[in-house]
Amino acid sequence: MSDPQRAAFLAMVQKHLVDTVPHNHAIGMKLVELGVDSCRFTIPYSETLVGNPETGVMHGGVITAFIDAACGAAVIAALKGLRRVATLDLRIDYMRPAAPRREITCHARCYRLTKNVAFTRAEAYLDTPEELVATAAGTFAIFDEPATARKEAQK
Repeated sequence: MSDPQRAAFLAMVQKHLVDTVPHNHAIGMKLVELGVDSCRFTIPYSETLVGNPETGVMHGGVITAFIDAACGAAVIAALKGLRRVATLDLRIDYMRPAAPRREITCHARCYRLTKNVAFTRAEAYLDTPEELVATAAGTFAIFDEPATARKEAQK
């Protein structure tokens, strides 16, 4: 894929996975990098995402949804096109609370594709990968129809 094609694909993934998915948009996900089989997203700290007002720690559900979306994006990157995918299984190991007032980054990678299933790994961290908040392993169903076909059929 050429650089202009890659940039267009990056914009398409940002639109498809963040801008048009209300929850991903609400938590402030931003696509930072899209590789051949991986991606990197960030979410900024927000008082609206806090799970415990006394500590200011971001809610675990926000982190789970963030990791899930990043893993799905890694599958789409590995497929090299928008296809419908759905989470089959997602295991998350929390390493530490997400410190208050700090952005979280998630790096997800699709390390194996079969005809119908994709396998992913991800790490969510604070400033550096050494400051792990959570690690994850996930499997995703891959559907034959493009992601946009279902939306077109619903019109």
